[in-house]
Amino acid sequence: MHLTQFSDYGLRLVLHLACHPDRLVSVEEVARAFRISRHHLVKVAGTLVDLRVIEAQRGRGGGMRLAMAPEKINVGWLVRQTEPHFDLVECFDPASNTCPIARACDLKRVLMRAQQAFLGVLDGYTLEQLLTRRDELYAILSAPV
Repeated sequence: MHLTQFSDYGLRLVLHLACHPDRLVSVEEVARAFRISRHHLVKVAGTLVDLRVIEAQRGRGGGMRLAMAPEKINVGWLVRQTEPHFDLVECFDPASNTCPIARACDLKRVLMRAQQAFLGVLDGYTLEQLLTRRDELYAILSAPV
């Protein structure tokens, strides 16, 4: 399995915000902390705002914060919302499938089971459960870059 950069950045963003629940956090701060593109992070933040996972205030003194309690944010749900599709192989998408053996091949069934298992594991976790080392994360994310 491979998550897109979009999902990766979305997970990093909510982790960062969860480590700083007492204040608004700027996109620039998160981009610096993770050494990632501010431009991409803005798009991710916009999607998370649309999903009502985070809230954002524009302007001077603005920033972002979680709109939901960390224990209410299911990791599997969040990944499903930020991934465009989960087409592990070509035959997962009937509209673009050109594989000549698709109708007789059991690989698709096996890969679908593997995908369901992957997502099932993620479904078993909330953002809160990813914060067992919150103090250590906070120290890393707050360190000057």
